[in-house]
Amino acid sequence: MNQTNETAQKTMLVGVTDIFFYTKVRDALMSKGYRIERARTQQDIAEKASATSPSAVILNMNDETLNAFQALETLKANTRLKAIPILAFANHEEVDTFNRARALGVTKIVSRNEFSARLRDLVEEMISGQHSAISSQLNPKADR
Repeated sequence: MNQTNETAQKTMLVGVTDIFFYTKVRDALMSKGYRIERARTQQDIAEKASATSPSAVILNMNDETLNAFQALETLKANTRLKAIPILAFANHEEVDTFNRARALGVTKIVSRNEFSARLRDLVEEMISGQHSAISSQLNPKADR
């Protein structure tokens, strides 16, 4: 396998505009050898997903600057991009957000708390395709 393919397989597209949260994600993933591509707008996500062919996409469903629902719709409508696994997170009280994200085809959605606590493990599960039906059916109220 050549180095270009290895890099592409380790690229994460991160749709998070909050700089402190993005820095936390970047630091956690870069230490595991991932290349991070940051998307600041819904349009950025579609363009950068096409250009970089990321291993997975991370979306903050509560980001007020980035329209994560629209980005999710755009990714899932594109035949070349719809197979990219998407890890999303949202405030645990927002059951409607969890349900809407699942209906739009997000691979896995978790609470912000779980995302922060288990970021590396969640990403590894997404990349390896080991996310289970049980965890993807997470009850958002079950997390503190």
